[in-house]
Amino acid sequence: MIKHLEFGWLFILVLLFAWPTNSSTISAEELNQDTLMAQKHYKKEVQFAVSDPIKRLARFTYNSGYQFSYPEAVRGIYLTGHSAGGARFDSLLNLVNTTDLNTMVIDIKDDHGHLTFRPDQDSPYYDISKSYIDDPEAMMEILEKNEIYPIARIVVFKDSVLAEERPDLSFQEDGEVWVNNRGEAFVNPYEKEVWEYNLDIAKMAAELGFQDIQFDYVRYPEGFETRDEDLDYSQGDYEDVDIDGVQKRVEAVTDFVAYAHEELEVYGVDVSVDIFGYAATVEETPGIGQNFSRIADNVDVISSMIYPSHWTPHFGIDFPDKEPYRLVDAYSKLENDILAEIDNPPLSRPWIQDFDAPWLYSGETFTYGVEEVEAQIRALNENGIDEFLLWNAGNVYTEGVDYTPLD
Repeated sequence: MIKHLEFGWLFILVLLFAWPTNSSTISAEELNQDTLMAQKHYKKEVQFAVSDPIKRLARFTYNSGYQFSYPEAVRGIYLTGHSAGGARFDSLLNLVNTTDLNTMVIDIKDDHGHLTFRPDQDSPYYDISKSYIDDPEAMMEILEKNEIYPIARIVVFKDSVLAEERPDLSFQEDGEVWVNNRGEAFVNPYEKEVWEYNLDIAKMAAELGFQDIQFDYVRYPEGFETRDEDLDYSQGDYEDVDIDGVQKRVEAVTDFVAYAHEELEVYGVDVSVDIFGYAATVEETPGIGQNFSRIADNVDVISSMIYPSHWTPHFGIDFPDKEPYRLVDAYSKLENDILAEIDNPPLSRPWIQDFDAPWLYSGETFTYGVEEVEAQIRALNENGIDEFLLWNAGNVYTEGVDYTPLD
């Protein structure tokens, strides 16, 4: 997390003798805090911090006004906008408060591309917003009061809303926006305008008080290597780069992550990225543009989606869904080896499974309950990975789980 930088006596003298006479008065308290107060935004305070006393004031550190402490280890659950703003929120709040859970990952830009709360009516994002979270400030105050660490999930390049509004920013086929077999459209990671669109939303989330901005779907559509030459789309600044399509996609995705991290630095938030677990098993994914090591090198937190149900027998486990401990144990060892090769590795905070996978079975479905969830957590903990996030798309989580099984 970003900490305020020291001014130094030189800058204080510059402020006292060279600051324009029509500026607001700077109090001794403000100088002692090494901050300059700007106008309020979202009813909270914006603060500026100066890293070089000789340079003009150009960088700021945002203070949402909320007080959230980083937990001993993040142990979280996922909430849709509907759950965060609806009746289910109370039961999920109770789940966190009565267990060793301590974190909520809340949709701010959802899988369709909607903002999950209403910004001001003059916001360029008002038309793509939904009032799922009717009062985001009240929600943040509840999280603060209950000492629940807030993470904002922002779905980036899967975005049917933006694709429909701006087909030129998406992938097209025969003059129509291309969609996958689930009817989902993606927007183009080569397009810098798409980057800025999502970063504006990320900054709104930081201003609301979220402590971690988690980007999901930071990738091209699955299997893109089989259709990259059939779809119509721009390659933007990457058009004339003398590398193949796989490398171009990796460059675009990595560049977005690095740029997002830089842009959000002044907000004092962590930047995390969700990534396919299998991305750690290959040098780089051929279609979707994810290079595990390069993404990890540009974030504060890496969140691999390591649901046992989503694996083939890669680790020599014939039916991974039925052996959650073995799968997570094998993956953790691989990830630890990869992160050890990075000079400044991010924190590992994987997504684990708290749902059944009926599509894998022709008969009775293997059920995930207390034993299966705890097995995944135990495997992580035994490999030195203390943080995790639980995924259940319907936000219905197993009761009675010991979330700290090694204690």
